[in-house]
Amino acid sequence: MITQREFRTNSAAVMDAVEAGETYHVTRNGVEVAELRPIPRRRRLAAEELVERHRRLPAVEAAQMRREADEHFGTEDRVDSDARWE
Repeated sequence: MITQREFRTNSAAVMDAVEAGETYHVTRNGVEVAELRPIPRRRRLAAEELVERHRRLPAVEAAQMRREADEHFGTEDRVDSDARWE
């Protein structure tokens, strides 16, 4: 719990604490009026982590994927890669 005055006076420190994971309930005249809490954020991944994740993905066999897509979606509206555009 923190009063409105304490928040105003120490806002930078309070915001640093919120950014670090703390939650504050702000009071005005003894009545709780607000909650300050961190917004959940996904951690940004470094390039090395992305490459490692990519390496662990299952291999994709293109011809099998095409067969499965054709079975699911059909082939009547499919444009082949070697088709000529009008």
